[in-house]
Amino acid sequence: MPTPKKEQSIAEMKELFEGSNSLFVTDYQGLNVADMTELRFALREKNVRFLIAKNTLMKIAAKEAGVTGIDEYLKGPTALAFTNDDPAAAAKILNDSFKKNELPRMKVFVVDDEVFEAAQISRLADLPPKEILLSQVVAAVEAPFTSLIGSLDGFFRELVGSIDALADKKNSEG
Repeated sequence: MPTPKKEQSIAEMKELFEGSNSLFVTDYQGLNVADMTELRFALREKNVRFLIAKNTLMKIAAKEAGVTGIDEYLKGPTALAFTNDDPAAAAKILNDSFKKNELPRMKVFVVDDEVFEAAQISRLADLPPKEILLSQVVAAVEAPFTSLIGSLDGFFRELVGSIDALADKKNSEG
């Protein structure tokens, strides 16, 4: 039976699991205090919560929150990064830290209830920020309409010009 303190930790982690659209399971072993502080600060700036807890408590919280597919990765020194914002931003910070320090090592990550292997982190990290992706989608949707409006404008301009020319010709004959 877990102690009240452990039950409280489980409840807090459960809330993080439920309130996040993405989470990253990492091995932090070997990060020194300065690197860990730098990593936590960079993650905090992007609204990412970085948590180190006992694996058994993380497993219980994940199970209670309905998160599946990560139990086998909750072994050894494990930290979780939770975000409800842009998962690419968190992936970029973790990936950049790995490139710099070769730590933390990614074990697995979950985005919108889909589990991804650690090797795929660089694909997510290389995505532009969410705002830029949305503007690219808007531009892609808007482009055909802009072309259509330009074409219709040209057609009507020619039609009005032809009608004006006919009217001028008719008035001069008339």
